Amino acid sequence: MTADDDVKQSIRMTADRLLVRPSKELGERKSRSGILIPATAEVNRRLVWAEVLAAGPTVRNIESGDNVLFSPDTGFEVEIRAEEYLILRERDIHAVANDKAEGGTGLYL
Repeated sequence: MTADDDVKQSIRMTADRLLVRPSKELGERKSRSGILIPATAEVNRRLVWAEVLAAGPTVRNIESGDNVLFSPDTGFEVEIRAEEYLILRERDIHAVANDKAEGGTGLYL
């Protein structure tokens, strides 16, 4: 293996794409009563949160560092240096949570 084989390359998202790190709730989770629900269980219409790591140049309403709410069956999985990420389109995002207070619902994470 030469020194050139381990060169790190930066990732730049294109168009309206977002690179996100899904929260742990995308995998196994517990019900309110403490029952373990496996990741393979069919859960209809449950949205999950993810942290935005990078946004493409035409993304208008979402920035790096925002938390976004999306359906787990949208987007594409990608593995980067042994970690799992998702690539989503801006139109697949249902809500954005960030530190800004303008236009908020009064609900907080």
